[in-house]
Amino acid sequence: MASINSAEWRALCDKFTTAQNLSDVESRKDPANDPFRSKYKARELLREVYCSLKSFDAGEGEHESGGETGEQRPTEQPVDGEKDEVFGRGFSGDSPAGLRAARLGAVDYLLGVNHVETEELSAGQEHLMSCIKLLEKCTMSSENVSLFIHVRNQLGILWAGREETETAQGFLETAESIYLQYMKEDGSPPTDMTEYFTSEENLLTHQERVKRFELAYTHTMYYLAQVYKNLGEIERAASYCHTTLQRQLQLNQYNPMDWALNAATLSQYYIPKGRYMEGRHCLSAATVIAGLAGEVPSEAAAQESETESERRDQLRQKRAEIARCWIKYCLNLLQDAKKLLEDNIGELDVDRQEELKRARRGEEEEEEKGRKSTLLFGSEDTFDSIASLEEKVPYLFPLDFTEARAVFLVGQTYVTQAKDYFEMDGHVTDHVEILQDHSALFRALAFFEEDLERRCKMHKRRVDMLEPICNDLNAQYYLLIRRQLMFELAETYNEMMDLKLTLANRQADTQSLDNHTIKKFNHLCSASAKYFQMFLDSLCSPDGKFPECLEQEVLRPALVARFRVARLYSRLIDPALSAQLDNLNKSLENYQYVVQYCEAHPEASAAVETELELSQEMAGLLPLKINLLKGKMATNN
Repeated sequence: MASINSAEWRALCDKFTTAQNLSDVESRKDPANDPFRSKYKARELLREVYCSLKSFDAGEGEHESGGETGEQRPTEQPVDGEKDEVFGRGFSGDSPAGLRAARLGAVDYLLGVNHVETEELSAGQEHLMSCIKLLEKCTMSSENVSLFIHVRNQLGILWAGREETETAQGFLETAESIYLQYMKEDGSPPTDMTEYFTSEENLLTHQERVKRFELAYTHTMYYLAQVYKNLGEIERAASYCHTTLQRQLQLNQYNPMDWALNAATLSQYYIPKGRYMEGRHCLSAATVIAGLAGEVPSEAAAQESETESERRDQLRQKRAEIARCWIKYCLNLLQDAKKLLEDNIGELDVDRQEELKRARRGEEEEEEKGRKSTLLFGSEDTFDSIASLEEKVPYLFPLDFTEARAVFLVGQTYVTQAKDYFEMDGHVTDHVEILQDHSALFRALAFFEEDLERRCKMHKRRVDMLEPICNDLNAQYYLLIRRQLMFELAETYNEMMDLKLTLANRQADTQSLDNHTIKKFNHLCSASAKYFQMFLDSLCSPDGKFPECLEQEVLRPALVARFRVARLYSRLIDPALSAQLDNLNKSLENYQYVVQYCEAHPEASAAVETELELSQEMAGLLPLKINLLKGKMATNN
């Protein structure tokens, strides 16, 4: 048999290297009509390597068993996840028999990956399982621990792709356990599987071994994050995702735009939980790392090169998506602050505001402690840039208009960035959603504004940005979006009407309402009623019939719209008694609809408890008011 230092062995190593090059480099150049050409060539070479390995002397005491190309392979699935049973028995990992098993296992592993990449999953699984069977005969050591982890990572990916999430979880958690135990018991930089077929003078450096081993574990963490997400363990998934991102930065193994988008997406886990410090950190890191991807190619460059065109589109899109995550950060921060500060009628609670300002001092003192308990992103090159960006964006709840405006302006800046890519032409749904978020930013800011006239102007800005879009959208193709816009416009006009009514009541204390004020008030009432009615009309069948039974997703909006229309008609100011009577009858009709619908569908009552109670009350009072008005009209006649 040939020795490990012979010319035959060197030839085998060259063949292995050629197979690796075919698989990793040449395969990228394969034509579209023969996409696996290089992979198939690599497979044949790996099979030859596997057979040749069997002829090399591995020392005494070896028992040849395990997978071999062309032989029947074991198909039973191991119970991975039983971590204590994975290693600690059989050949010593650094013995001749252990090294031979590792070499055979490495080739089996690469054949398994090859089959998976050429979409032959069953064959790939058999090779990967054969690798595990070979390694089970060895104790874990620095010579084989990397392969222990790699093969389980690959099996985790394979089973996750089959939507067998719990099976994937078993393999990946075992890989994690192997890493943690090895680092605890040994910790030295382990041999990479490519070194099984490398001459001594070409072995990897200490630093490169560490990097490759840590990268394998980083992949374990990444795949576990996906598994936990699919299992519904969202908090655990977020923790693993956060750790994965940080490890990628430390190892300098990441695509800047992909990393940035993943970090921005992670922020959307923290934000709804009120963890704004972590959310801001993710977004700041995303913005800084995205900048490392370079400048966006110009339109001229994109027209001259297809590559530059694709790069321009990808950079613009991903940066716009990160901008949208910033918008959500600012919007949620303002809205959560509003919930903390509002009283039972939705206005600013001044006492609560002062209480929170006093508590704020303690929060600021805890900030540094909180940062130290948070896993921070960044490397020596990026940490300062990330921290600098964070300082420009608040993370504590704004407690007055000045603080709220600072948050609003950050959000508005990112609205502009997001709209630059998600234009109306070609991105209708995204563009409208961004406009709705912009409108919501104005609405949240308006809560903090004490001047009612200025608050009203903020709502007018909302109308100006949404109304043209609502009227221009095709009703057939964008029905759901138009319904959202109709309802929001109706509510916005309603809020403006309430503000004008409050101002009018203040004016009435000193002087009578003038015609201009009455006209403005009536315009806002009518506009609100118009959009509520448009929303209701959109629910009708093609022949114009309103549904007898409302679908669950529109139940509350439809009943609230009816209730608001009733209220609006009763608010209209008109000197003519006939017009007053007509408005009151329309008001009564809508109040009665809410009452009668809930009587016919008792389950609907829970969705509109407050509105139903008021509708029942007004349905009893309005007939009296109508009769009094009729009597007054009869007397005048």
